[in-house]
Amino acid sequence: MKGFKRLLFWLVLLPYGVFSQAIDNALSYKTIGSKGYVRLNYENDFFSATDIYYTQGINLEWVSPVIHRFPLTKLLIVPFKTNTQYGIGIEHAGYTPTSISHDEVLLNDRPFTATLQLKTFSISVDTVAKRRFSSTLSTGVIGQAAGGMEMQTSIHRWLHNITPHGWPNQIHNDLALNYQIDYEQQLIRAGKVFSLDGDAIARIGTLSDKISVGSTVMVGYFDSPYGAKNHYKRKVNIYLYDHFQGDAIGYDATMNGGLFNHSSPYTLPAGAINRFVIENRAGFVIAWQNIYLEYFRTQITREFKNGMPHEWGGVQVVVGF
Repeated sequence: MKGFKRLLFWLVLLPYGVFSQAIDNALSYKTIGSKGYVRLNYENDFFSATDIYYTQGINLEWVSPVIHRFPLTKLLIVPFKTNTQYGIGIEHAGYTPTSISHDEVLLNDRPFTATLQLKTFSISVDTVAKRRFSSTLSTGVIGQAAGGMEMQTSIHRWLHNITPHGWPNQIHNDLALNYQIDYEQQLIRAGKVFSLDGDAIARIGTLSDKISVGSTVMVGYFDSPYGAKNHYKRKVNIYLYDHFQGDAIGYDATMNGGLFNHSSPYTLPAGAINRFVIENRAGFVIAWQNIYLEYFRTQITREFKNGMPHEWGGVQVVVGF
């Protein structure tokens, strides 16, 4: 309960003072057809029967026209002002090595770490040229203050699972500050049943630096993700999607440690990081009226030299208004 209280404390405090970057809801396969919505995204590797590396991510977003007045939105890049959504969100993520049963450091393995951040973002759509541009400012912390040990320990206690060991060796507190831009262009569309999009992502900051290119295939029955955002329509959208992405990695504080605080008991050296990583995410979506439900699985190639490919799953629930 102490761990839950600490997490609750940070979730309340951070929006007034100060996301991990694994969760990205800006691309077209995540489109919500209403002007405002609340989104809950939960990811965990128990969907793939593992408890390693990126082990859990929780994201809660609120999108509304009133967020345009939030001070941090002034720092966002908004090229298409006539069809733009603004949102804020809180995100918590936890990372562990291949075993949580050891008190000692597992050398050449991923460090224990957690992040807790506030995301301020905009999503702009050019309905004529069928393109979208989003910008995201993430501000928060990496380290003990993110409450990763308390979060995982509490969850394992509730599930009557083993008590995690090794968190005292986690990466120490540091600033997590990132800026990301996403660009996406529709390439092919066949009515309401098929689309192919290309995208590019650039991210810079103290938490994660990378450049990505990818593509998304959607098959099913769905409205165009490049349409104007109106109130939800009384129809069903149901589709499968697959998003393939290649990442060029510059820096990752969840493995290398924070940019300013070098007192962490264990981090991976820069030379141990794989500079090119491939990700693939596939999901199933059903949306009816103002409700959006999704289940997805994500696979990623080795992120560091002695690591293994990893997989996790997740669910997403959205209520539009």
